[in-house]
Amino acid sequence: MKSIFRRKRTEDILAARDEHGSMHKVLSVRDLTALGIAAIVGAGIFSTIGTAASEGGPGVVFLFLFTAAACGLAAFCYAEFASMLPVSGSAYTYSYFAFGELMAWIIGWALIMEYAIGNITVAISWSDYFCGLMEGLGVKLPMWMQMDYLSAHSGFEEAETLIRAGQDPASLEAGLRLAREAYLSAPVIAGFHLVLDIPALLIIVLITWLVYRGISESRTASNLMVVVKIAVVLLVIVVGAFYVNPEHWSPFAPNGLSGILRGVSAVFFAYIGFDAISTTAEECRDPQRDLPRSMMYAILICTVLYVLIALVLTGMVPYGELAVGDPLAFVFSKLNMPWMSGIIAVSAIVAMASVFLVFQLGQPRIWFSMSRDGLLPPVFKKLHPRYKTPSFATIIAGALVAVPALFLNLTTVTDLCSIGTLFAFALVCGGVLMIHGRTDLPPAKFRTPYINSRWILPVLVLAGAGLIWRFDREAARSFVQNEPRVVGVSDLLSELDSIQLDQLGNHIMYYHPMEYKAAGATVPGYLQSIGQDESIALFKKLALPHKLIYESAWESFSHRIPMWIFLLVLLAFTLLAFWKNLSLIPVLGLLCCVYMMAQIPVHNWLGFAVWLVTGLVIYFGYGYRHSSLAKSNP
Repeated sequence: MKSIFRRKRTEDILAARDEHGSMHKVLSVRDLTALGIAAIVGAGIFSTIGTAASEGGPGVVFLFLFTAAACGLAAFCYAEFASMLPVSGSAYTYSYFAFGELMAWIIGWALIMEYAIGNITVAISWSDYFCGLMEGLGVKLPMWMQMDYLSAHSGFEEAETLIRAGQDPASLEAGLRLAREAYLSAPVIAGFHLVLDIPALLIIVLITWLVYRGISESRTASNLMVVVKIAVVLLVIVVGAFYVNPEHWSPFAPNGLSGILRGVSAVFFAYIGFDAISTTAEECRDPQRDLPRSMMYAILICTVLYVLIALVLTGMVPYGELAVGDPLAFVFSKLNMPWMSGIIAVSAIVAMASVFLVFQLGQPRIWFSMSRDGLLPPVFKKLHPRYKTPSFATIIAGALVAVPALFLNLTTVTDLCSIGTLFAFALVCGGVLMIHGRTDLPPAKFRTPYINSRWILPVLVLAGAGLIWRFDREAARSFVQNEPRVVGVSDLLSELDSIQLDQLGNHIMYYHPMEYKAAGATVPGYLQSIGQDESIALFKKLALPHKLIYESAWESFSHRIPMWIFLLVLLAFTLLAFWKNLSLIPVLGLLCCVYMMAQIPVHNWLGFAVWLVTGLVIYFGYGYRHSSLAKSNP
């Protein structure tokens, strides 16, 4: 047990940095802040903000503020570590110092989900905007060349279910119609429909080549792209403010707190990236001073922009219409302002390319540090003799993003990226708690302010419980009693046989002809129009099996497992805060991160668990035996 929790001392970390050659030190605090903004302002503001706003309404601004606060708390902890340990490893190196080798490996492995998996999301979003821009210029790629296989296949299956239920293929919503078109029109090889996102592949190759060439070129490109996208975001805010209808802000939180929180994954994804600054520590002129400042500057600037853009979007059109892949361009197209839509499309391409650039900078440098510690093969720490970049690691990082981007969809990779990043943030916050009180800490220009949480945290927990009991008592009761959840309309229809479908359709057409016609003369449209309670009453009237209408007790409980995990963590840290006088900022940062993890569906937790187990197999198969600490302390 001692061997897998062996910790690196400060002198070991700095000696390893000096031993294996240095990178070009060219980054100033302005460059680092620009890199932070480049990483944060991208797919989140040009794409996923629409999904979050459609769920939470104008009240989504509270989620932006909450997420900014959580990231700000984590940024304090990142800043303290970056000031003490100015090396490229980011959270991986910090965990090596605070927790030991096994946790360092776990966090390094998890960071692949932030940088590599996150870049899959960015590449897919970039492809969507690029294809839209090309179509506006009169160049339309075949659908099977601009969509991933998973979206095309799942969309085809759902569309066929609705068609079996009586819906006209021409009346399908646009996303399903395009997915069905892509799947049916794709070349078929040995029974496999070849649906590939080609534009995503092109941007991956281009940015990987730029990162391979050097940090100076990457810095220049990043600064230029940041100027362009910030100018466009400000243009959207200023122009859009003249078209805001305050009536669209009422009700401000139409779906309550639960509706706001449903967008947590999308909104958190909009903040991912500020920590990528810390991976460039060995390329900074003064990392101990500039890294903490640049992280805070980037989060503050981006939060102001996010809140303003969310208010403008939800004020320009009803929030329910924003569930589109390109919400900024969408709202101006509705106002018959195609010139603004064109500017936004071009800037979105630039913005997401800059995000991709920063993430693609981060991943090879994590592997570079892990290889330097012996946990990965030596080839990953190889620096290019001329460009002074981790050349092999950069190429592998590009390949790791390129292949999945051809086949995976946006929702899957967004949630996986968010849970991996939140896990890293939580461990960095926990690392600060671990090192407080240690006597071997190196000198640092920044320390997380100490506020005793002994009484503050229990009071906050009791206040939160009181607010839930006062305003959301029914949801809390349903959670504790594990009440079964209702199966979604699409899922239910897919489980019905042809006789049950005919029975349902005939009943609706006979007893509710006017409502059926108003809903587009389709069974799914009618069910969506009458709402959940009336749908359940109809299903019961037709004596549909209970198991088709409601999830099983285990299925309902499994969806609540992440929240139970958070509640246990909350209880544990409340007791520890009272007993150990823990520092408030890292405790709150850790709890906020775990809470946001609890909002991510349980199947993504399972995927993350499989990912971590795979990493442990690799660690015990290679890293444990080749660790530089194992060799120096056999």
